[in-house]
Amino acid sequence: MRHKLQALLDEKVNPMVSQHGGSIELVDYVNRTAYIRMAGGCQGCSSSAMTLKQGVENAIFEAYPRVRQVVDVTDHNSGANPYYS
Repeated sequence: MRHKLQALLDEKVNPMVSQHGGSIELVDYVNRTAYIRMAGGCQGCSSSAMTLKQGVENAIFEAYPRVRQVVDVTDHNSGANPYYS
């Protein structure tokens, strides 16, 4: 499932967030929970919560209904170049 989730992020989500200099990676998948980390322009971006809910979660839940939760483990306070601050 980890490979499938990362492939989904790479193919469907990252092309969108890369327009703002961001990327999203899967950190882990445990007990039907996907743990993700935002980087680049997404790290510390004021729109990161919306990206998580409307972009990442929607894509994952639609493709893989067995995933029950997506948790953002990003340290948003250390973002060096957020797209929206």
